Amino acid sequence: MITPMTKYSFILLNGEQQDLLEKLQELGLVDITRDAKGIDDQSRELWSQLELIDGLVHGLENAKVPEGTIPERIDGDIVRLAGGMLMRYAEDTDAIKNLNKERDAILVWGNYDPEILRQLQEAGVPVHFHCVSKKAFKPEWEQEYALSIVAEEKNRIWFVAAGDDDLPGELPKPQMSLEQKEKEIREREAHYQHLMQRLASAKERIPELKELRSQTFEKLDLHLAGCAAVPAAEDTLVTLVGYAPEECQESVTAALDASGVFYLKDAAQVEDNPPITFRNNKFVKMFETLTDMYGRPAYDGFDPTPFISVFFLLFFAFCMGDAGYGLILVLVGLLLKKVPSFKDMAGLVVTLGIGTVVIGFFFHTFFSMDISQWEVFAPIKGIFLPAQIAGNDATMVLALAVGILHICLAMVVKTIHETRTKGFAASLGTWGWTLLVVGGVTVAAFALAGVLDAALTKWIVIVLGVVSALGIFVFNDPKRNKLANIGMGLWDTYNMITGLVGDVLSYIRLYALGLAGSMLGMAFNDMGVMILGDSPNIGKWIGFLLLIIFGHTLNIAMCALGAFVHPLRLNFLEFFKNAGYEANGRAYNPLKKSLNKQ
Repeated sequence: MITPMTKYSFILLNGEQQDLLEKLQELGLVDITRDAKGIDDQSRELWSQLELIDGLVHGLENAKVPEGTIPERIDGDIVRLAGGMLMRYAEDTDAIKNLNKERDAILVWGNYDPEILRQLQEAGVPVHFHCVSKKAFKPEWEQEYALSIVAEEKNRIWFVAAGDDDLPGELPKPQMSLEQKEKEIREREAHYQHLMQRLASAKERIPELKELRSQTFEKLDLHLAGCAAVPAAEDTLVTLVGYAPEECQESVTAALDASGVFYLKDAAQVEDNPPITFRNNKFVKMFETLTDMYGRPAYDGFDPTPFISVFFLLFFAFCMGDAGYGLILVLVGLLLKKVPSFKDMAGLVVTLGIGTVVIGFFFHTFFSMDISQWEVFAPIKGIFLPAQIAGNDATMVLALAVGILHICLAMVVKTIHETRTKGFAASLGTWGWTLLVVGGVTVAAFALAGVLDAALTKWIVIVLGVVSALGIFVFNDPKRNKLANIGMGLWDTYNMITGLVGDVLSYIRLYALGLAGSMLGMAFNDMGVMILGDSPNIGKWIGFLLLIIFGHTLNIAMCALGAFVHPLRLNFLEFFKNAGYEANGRAYNPLKKSLNKQ
């Protein structure tokens, strides 16, 4: 549910707002209305500092220092030192790489003296370096030119020739000998090793950089909050507006009273556009991320997360539809708890896995195998979903039934919400449609179950039809002309009929996705059995296991993707549309110290 908010209006002398904002930042409960437009020189400078520090942190974390390197203690400004070391680290890494390439290029020529080559050049006897394929090399060149073969490989020949020649494959003349190049590499590597010692010390100071990054972020956040100050009384006074959850009112007022600042306190109103925060239990809270993907509701709206939590879990399990796949998801979720960056998602993954296990067992499917045929489950075979319901595929019927329930619930939610916000008289049109659709579905369900006889069903349908028609065609807008209401009711009827049919049929995707995953898994199982054949051996068993592991891993990944996207669509489109949900709110973002953040 949406947490009620308290609005705090502050009035203080211009220049004193910084002290107030720092106190509120320490408290960590008040959301200050921020200026989303202005970016002044100070905020630009703070943002540049934040980007620089963040880049240094990532650079030091990614710098590869050999194990066992003894850090060389460095003191001073870590930002300046780290920036210089990372620059030299990049330079030395590239330089050593290029020097090794150059060394490899002259390695074939051996350790000659460049000075002798220079003297020969001055004496009019230039020396040329060549490399050609063995097919291109002609033996007669050794008689025609002062030529000496230096090295041979399988397909190439390196040789030098003294004097002028027009031989092919001439290479640039090496500028230094192998010994000189190796000396240059040793000097650069020595410099690099010393740099590694200093870099190891800098890596030890990464927590210091992270703390500086947090402090810089807090300064920027504080500055942007201060930009929300609205000058009043010819810039002699400043007003600020903040919001905090109603349940935190005692803590906030105590802190404000202690500060001596003048403030006004009142319950937040819709027109104030207060920030939105939810008050949900642990289970529902896991699904708030999905609500935020669409957007938070307005302050007078409703929290759709409780409905998403139940139906997204159900739809996801429907699409996966395999108890074995559910067990894999549970295992993945437990492993994610050990990864800090994915720890927050672990609970949701485990929950989705458990739901998949339950639905998959009900669908009697385990890694695309039909467990209803296993003797171990023979005593409880009656709890499994039958193959058909009323002559149709049971899974498809169940998917449509759940879809109808989902849409009916959305219409009930819309009716309750509109009645609460607009009043009963202004929501009679919505009441008419809800009575007609939800009432009709309920009567049909009882009639099919044999609870209602034909005569009673007939009279209930007639009464529902008449009452609904009055709301739809006559009283859909009490302030409008009755003829106009009838015309609008006819238009709404056309849209409602075509829309509801399309919405209900959308839920067939739950059946289709589950069927596709099951069929693909069965195909991999059949292929594995074909590999084993009638006389399995170790080689066939290895092939069987590799195929089964690869096939089901691929199938799980594909099924999980579809099981996430399509249930999300059914909630965001079909449910939200029929529930009249609008995402007009903004998230609650209190001014706080980073150490206080959860």
